[in-house]
Amino acid sequence: MISPKLFQHNHESPALTQKVPSSPSSPFGSGDLGTAITAGVLGFFRLIFMTDVAGLNPALAGAVLLIGRVWDAVNDPIIGTISDRLKTRWGRRRPMFLFGALPFALTFILVFYAPPFDQTGKFIYYIVAGLLFDTFYTIVNVPYTALTAEMTSDYDERTSMNSFRFGFSIIGSLLAVIGYTAISGALRDSLGQAGAILVAVSVLAAVSGVPYILAFLGTYERPEVAAAYQAEPPMSVLEGIKTTFASIPFRYVAGIYLASWLSLMTVQTVLVYFLNYWLRRPDLQLPVVLGVQVTALLFVFIWSKVSQKIGKQRVYVIGMGFWIVISFALFAVPANAADIVPMLLGALAGVGVAVAYLIPWSMLPDVIEEDELKTGRRREGAFYGYFALLQKFGAAVGSGLIGLALAATGYITPPENITTPIAQPESALLAIRLMIGPIPAFLLVIGIVLALRFPITKAHHEQTLAALAKRKA
Repeated sequence: MISPKLFQHNHESPALTQKVPSSPSSPFGSGDLGTAITAGVLGFFRLIFMTDVAGLNPALAGAVLLIGRVWDAVNDPIIGTISDRLKTRWGRRRPMFLFGALPFALTFILVFYAPPFDQTGKFIYYIVAGLLFDTFYTIVNVPYTALTAEMTSDYDERTSMNSFRFGFSIIGSLLAVIGYTAISGALRDSLGQAGAILVAVSVLAAVSGVPYILAFLGTYERPEVAAAYQAEPPMSVLEGIKTTFASIPFRYVAGIYLASWLSLMTVQTVLVYFLNYWLRRPDLQLPVVLGVQVTALLFVFIWSKVSQKIGKQRVYVIGMGFWIVISFALFAVPANAADIVPMLLGALAGVGVAVAYLIPWSMLPDVIEEDELKTGRRREGAFYGYFALLQKFGAAVGSGLIGLALAATGYITPPENITTPIAQPESALLAIRLMIGPIPAFLLVIGIVLALRFPITKAHHEQTLAALAKRKA
């Protein structure tokens, strides 16, 4: 692991294009492991846990997720603004994910408990549990991600940093799926399905808090960045919202990210239903997910190198175009397809998934400096707060609309403790296939259009940095 002393040395350097060491063992990159584990479990298994294990009506389960996003609309910008204004001897961001790590892990367990309540009681319970977890997820995640813009201002270095960060993120998703399926599968006969899942989630929760402690110990915050922000008069939350969304580049990158992430979360959530009820092969869950994530892990680093040659926008267009082709191929997979077909398509989808992870987050720090040049303010926390909101909005809307769509198309909730997939009506099966193919593809087309119009190129960003340096001089 890289020594904190190395970071302290860079900490003292005020160079405008300061770089940081990029390594798979970088404490910054490993910090994303914790939220990736929880997000992986939530993305793949939360909705089907509520509908098929806890027995909650699909429409109510979808409503739980959508209600959570209303809270996030308030929660994320507030936490982002707090992390901008906080003053401690450890910095303004790092203490938040250090002290938030434990409650973040504990509240994650609550989301996967199956209470012995009626439909109304379960509905209320999952709303409360979800709101608690979402709050602590924001407390650790928003300040952590905002460090990207503070640790370096180099255009390509940010892409490199994010490639390692999302490398760890994909590893976290793999650990989530493997740990969840392996532990719950091994304990299902002795503890029952609900009990086995609770143990699996508890183990993963214990692991998820540790990376943020390591990130606290191994990262730094450039004091001149915090000083520049704290020298400014405070901005109200409403003023911050207005100013943030007044940035045209931010609107573009927000749209790009929302289209990409909503597509990813829709596919991620419906994949289990697709394998269970269309292909009737629940045993393919692990190999298909492994195929997607292993390919994505490899291509995060490939696309990072390619983007240095051809630019972030072109990488996005190529990656999303490839994913669109795979989306329609998944829709066309027949119910009696050979096992190798979904496994191969899943692996190929990972090529595009890597771009959805990497490129929007690499664009955002460039937007922040463009905003600083225009407004004279450094507001990483606010920008990353809204980006985190979009991330969770995409996850919840994808899952929430799937739940509502399943309920509207006649989805049958399986009886308790039934592990073999039951037969679903043709209307529900068609909805599942549409949500794994054409619907995500349509969203990706929107993302491509926005990426082609994104105004910040590498040359433009270098001009922005030069103008900022001249102003500071």
